[in-house]
This record gives sequence, structure tokens and C-alpha cells, in this order.
Amino acid sequence: MSTFTKRSTVYFDPEIHKILKLKALEGSCSVSDLVNQAVLHDLAEDAEDLEAFKERASEPSVSFEDMVKGLKADGKI
Repeated sequence: MSTFTKRSTVYFDPEIHKILKLKALEGSCSVSDLVNQAVLHDLAEDAEDLEAFKERASEPSVSFEDMVKGLKADGKI
């Protein structure tokens, strides 16, 4: 973990906390490390999603109704 850390209180369901403690023990790390890794992973996924939205921003929009009509016309539904 970084030398510059911030403390925060997080409340876990008791079963989740038990699992986190076991996983931390198995991985020779702390629960805090596991939570930081999970949050970073989630934020990275958000960044990927935002990038995909930017890349597709110039694509034409299709209404839900038109999408359904097209799927029906193609025999997919």
C-alpha cells in the first residue's frame, strides 16, 4: 500500500468480511489491499466504458422501436 493513505470506515456484511479476511490471509495481503484492488478494478472498467462511449459518439442513434422492427425483419425475434 502507498505511504500516503487515507483512512475510511467501510461496513461489510459479516459473511463478506469473513471471506475477505480469508482471501487476504491466503494472498498474504491485507483486507485494505483487497478493497483497494477491487475499487481500482471497478474504476478501470468505468474508464474503459467511458472511452468506448467517446469512440462511438459519432455513430448514428437508433430508436428502440426501430431496433425491434429491424430485429423482427431479420427474423431474430
